[in-house]
Amino acid sequence: MEAPCPRFVYSSKDYIHQVSRRENDHGCPPQMSKFDSSIRSGWEERMQRGLFRYHLGALETRILPGQARLVAQLNIARGQQRRKPQEILSIRQDFNPNVFNFNKANPGEPIFELTNQEMPASEVTKCCKMMVNVSPLEFGHSLIVPEPRQCHPQVLTPHSIQVGIECVLLSADPGFRVGFNSLGAFASVNHLHLHGYYLDHELAVESAHAAPVAPARGLFCLSGFPQGLLFYTEGKELQAVVKTIHAVTDFMVKHNIAHNLFLTRGCPPEAESARDNRRAGVRIIVWPRLACFGAKEETGFNVALCELAGHLPFKNREEYEAATEDSVHGTIRKYTLPTESFLNLQTKLICHLSQDATNHSH
Repeated sequence: MEAPCPRFVYSSKDYIHQVSRRENDHGCPPQMSKFDSSIRSGWEERMQRGLFRYHLGALETRILPGQARLVAQLNIARGQQRRKPQEILSIRQDFNPNVFNFNKANPGEPIFELTNQEMPASEVTKCCKMMVNVSPLEFGHSLIVPEPRQCHPQVLTPHSIQVGIECVLLSADPGFRVGFNSLGAFASVNHLHLHGYYLDHELAVESAHAAPVAPARGLFCLSGFPQGLLFYTEGKELQAVVKTIHAVTDFMVKHNIAHNLFLTRGCPPEAESARDNRRAGVRIIVWPRLACFGAKEETGFNVALCELAGHLPFKNREEYEAATEDSVHGTIRKYTLPTESFLNLQTKLICHLSQDATNHSH
């Protein structure tokens, strides 16, 4: 029998809009939300019980010189001791019950089950488990697994997008991030999941300048490198934002375009200054990219959700110490769409979102 999992019950009233960095003006840690306390205590307790593949201490970290303020971290154990990633052959690969999936995880790994009190009656059966990632890349690294028993392949659903946004809004720590790797974008397991973790460093994507693309649908484009599609929400009209994001990711799946998502506290896309400090809402960035198939190289520098966002987990000291902003951007450029392809996709998405809006208005 499956062990009972504690429930974390929440509503939009629990969204946190006033957040501050770990060290505030008085040198004291800020208050944690109920969500933060539940993750942190559950995660630490499982670390003490030895459920992880390695002990994660404070990671050696350096900020690479340059405008991008890239955050490099050394995590050798993750490259050596994590589970071997699955071989991925297609962006629309079917779920395979015979290989590892999160229903086969150690029963001690789930921390709690997320329950939204405001979920429509038609969706109350949709559960979402928060479970530890036993090969963590940072403190609190957990997996958000929507409807695990439904055995969804690694393709975003509206429910999974909404839960990811809600998790960021439930945290009082601007360092809590959520991300998603599609198949062909360095996803390791073909069972629907998102990543959540704490990174105690500001990232440039939190305040990077964005230009409007389809502002009526809330779609913007990051002006700098790497180019990505940007959405923003403070929790109001969340369903509409989720619907648009899903329309974009679903279009990419149908057209075999691999993609990574990154969700972080950030300032509104209309912000005039790149150093705007407002963090009341969530920036959702979608990076379309070139697909990579087969099993990923475990000791190498793989360009996935973290790397595109400016957080660089290195698995060997040589690459960590040699990395520069130029060398990292050179590697990332090999995996991102050329400018012409990106602009072509952007044009198709504007048309697709326009048709989608017309179809739903009838």
